[in-house]
Amino acid sequence: MTPTTTHLAVGSLVVGFAVLGLKAVAYWLTGSVALMSDALESIVNVVTALVALVAIRVAAAPADTAHPYGHYKAEFFSAVVEGAMIIVAAVLIMNEAWKGLMAPRPLDAPFEGLLVNGLATAINGLWCWVLIVWGRRMKSPALVADGHHLLSDVLSSGAVVLGVLLAVLTGWYVLDPILAGLVAINILWSGWKVVTSSLSGLLDEAVPDDQLAKMRAVIATATAGIIEVHDLRTRHAGKMTFVDCHLVVPGAITVNEAHAMCDAIEQAVRDEFGDVTITIHVEPDSHAEEGRALVL
Repeated sequence: MTPTTTHLAVGSLVVGFAVLGLKAVAYWLTGSVALMSDALESIVNVVTALVALVAIRVAAAPADTAHPYGHYKAEFFSAVVEGAMIIVAAVLIMNEAWKGLMAPRPLDAPFEGLLVNGLATAINGLWCWVLIVWGRRMKSPALVADGHHLLSDVLSSGAVVLGVLLAVLTGWYVLDPILAGLVAINILWSGWKVVTSSLSGLLDEAVPDDQLAKMRAVIATATAGIIEVHDLRTRHAGKMTFVDCHLVVPGAITVNEAHAMCDAIEQAVRDEFGDVTITIHVEPDSHAEEGRALVL
């Protein structure tokens, strides 16, 4: 069965609680500041998974009179909130790392704690792969952002496990708070990337250049009889892409013929790109604009 965005968002919440519980146990067993920072990030994972679930539910709502273009941008707001939460977590971890650096101490039951933390990391690694793969297929910024956040968590958790193990084997317990500080820096960078990528969607960023070039090629070959297409503009909002352009046709053709050309273009673009809303402004051949055309 193919999962929906809601299924995956609920799955993230369940996985987040499970991983949080395991990492909390790992911290309780060891007293490690680095493992505490790992557990603190998992609290952020749970909160952001909940925010993503709410945003996906809102984005799935159909267009209405107050929101005639739909609610797709709700997912971008979710990603911004996730980024902000990640940054808050990084600041809190930095504070704990500083306290640990001032007073390093031996760890309790380190190997048991590392095994539990390793299990939590493995679960996160599998789930982040699921989120990124399916989030891209579904064009869901919230799921992709959640997946990348978990990926940064997996990488930092792996580094923490290795570092704490090194601290135990060498007796250099000062490595524990140092690792926590490095985790905080990694989380901070991850949060910054999530926020900036989400803001581009909120600012109606155009589709990537390679996708735009492909769209031009599809429009150019969609139907016969087109004189020119110009002023092609695009923007994306969540899984939906909005496209508008001016279509120049022979002035002598009928409205029905011009309408059929528009239908052919719209269908060809949807067949190629999926969720697309297209607006085409039809003009007679006297409005051709040489030098700005996509199709001549």
